[in-house]
Amino acid sequence: MKKIIFSICCLIFPFLTFAQEEMSVGESINAAFEKYTTPIVDTIMYPIVIAGKELPIVILILLLGALFFTIYFKGVNLRYFKDSIKTAWGKYDDLDHYVPADEEITVEDGKVKDTVKLTGEVQGEVTHFQALTASLSATVGLGNIAGVAVAIALGGPGATIWMIIAGLLGMASKFVECTLGVKYREVDENGKTYGGPMYYLSKGLKEKGLGGLGKVAAVVFAIFCIGGSFGGGNMFQSNQASSQLIQMTGWDNPNAGLYLGLIMAVIIGLVIIGGIKRIGSFTEKVVPFMAIVYVLAGFIIIAINIDMVGYALGQIWDGAMNPNAAFGGVVGVIIVGFQRAAFSNEAGVGSAAIAHSAVKTRYPASEGLTASIGPFVDTVIICTMTAIVIIITNAKHNLFTYGNLDAASNVMLNATNEPINGVDLTSVAFDSAIPYFSIVLTIAVVLFAISTAISWSYYGLQSWKYLFGKGKVQDITYKILFLIFVVVGASSSLGAVIAFSDAMIFAMVFPNIIGLVLLSPKVRKELQAYLNAIKIGKMDAGIDKASKKTKEAS
Repeated sequence: MKKIIFSICCLIFPFLTFAQEEMSVGESINAAFEKYTTPIVDTIMYPIVIAGKELPIVILILLLGALFFTIYFKGVNLRYFKDSIKTAWGKYDDLDHYVPADEEITVEDGKVKDTVKLTGEVQGEVTHFQALTASLSATVGLGNIAGVAVAIALGGPGATIWMIIAGLLGMASKFVECTLGVKYREVDENGKTYGGPMYYLSKGLKEKGLGGLGKVAAVVFAIFCIGGSFGGGNMFQSNQASSQLIQMTGWDNPNAGLYLGLIMAVIIGLVIIGGIKRIGSFTEKVVPFMAIVYVLAGFIIIAINIDMVGYALGQIWDGAMNPNAAFGGVVGVIIVGFQRAAFSNEAGVGSAAIAHSAVKTRYPASEGLTASIGPFVDTVIICTMTAIVIIITNAKHNLFTYGNLDAASNVMLNATNEPINGVDLTSVAFDSAIPYFSIVLTIAVVLFAISTAISWSYYGLQSWKYLFGKGKVQDITYKILFLIFVVVGASSSLGAVIAFSDAMIFAMVFPNIIGLVLLSPKVRKELQAYLNAIKIGKMDAGIDKASKKTKEAS
């Protein structure tokens, strides 16, 4: 471990010393990158015009896919929500080890009798809850804090309803992709798991006689995922974290970003070197803590202003059904809300399937149901709470005028006519109700950014190994590159590089959605198998673990 960390530091320090001494190098890279990548970015985010408003076609594909899965699986996102919660908390974990001997289930003295113990180890590396928090750590963060503020300022309060609807639909997409992630994963002789769209595209489509398409789709997805992991999942996160820390502390040093980047690289490195088990252990503690602190602060503000909740909800409803023409009418508000939800929860992108494929379970659909909780927490709860807080505080303090943004999507403050970004707007809104909460929010942004980078390092690593092999050299090479990009992101302003890598994340949608639609019948069979199994768990009885009957797990 010490040798690995020392090697990383030796590689990083000379590279970044040069980068800091020659600041124009970063600008040159950015300019060159912009020249060659702008056409690619424009293609991936190509907009279609609906009622005079532009919507990137990739967002439309995500929404149509989510709607299809919701209908095909007969509302799986809501019908089995209670079972999803129970699965995530481990309520049905015994089903990985015991099954009823017959279709008729007998209960005596509060225990299910005549059970059969399954032999053979349950494959996987993390619990349902750890997999969920690892996945959530990649989506809960700047999108909730900054993105929602900009969406509300741009589309008005009515955008909130469409964010919620898109979040609910996205639950179905998460269910499908994460079920497939477990079903088609690979496990090596050491028990390490390898899963995600790369595997269900190549293996699943091969089963349907589409092996060639599956291989191409898998490779394309892996390339896009690696690109996204270095940029949107890494450099953008470290850049925003360092910017917020420098702003909060007033650290006036041209190398402040470098130093903060090195600190973040060490923290992230200590976690990711341990693999998915250490990542899961880290995120299961940090993500719930961060989310609880942030949501609790939001609820405190709502409780303080309980008399204004009715007003806020009225604004949300009226804004959705009868929006101001300045927001582009109903279609304009719908587009803003749907787009923000898609950027926030990444349902249908395929990234979450990589984290969820490492779960310990014999039932792929069990993890699909667990994963469906993600968009609900990310979009329906956290994004909605942020929106209500901003609407209430804006009504009380007249912070900004809805629809008044500059060309860079910065919100113009009414008091000073200053442009501020989404994080700062949320900070101002929370500060107006809870003095000095901006300090807590800055810490939350940093922790969200670090946890997001940690999860994306795993996504990128799995894609890297799919393309280049699963050896130690490939593992260390990727991790060193990832940590270098942490520091580069914190100490540079590579706008075009980050824009390109963001586009890479959404480019993952194209191969992924094709696979999800074609493999939906496989998912339906897995869902039925799990629903049959949890009939025991739904009974008011425990499992008789004294059974002497055994059989090899299939």
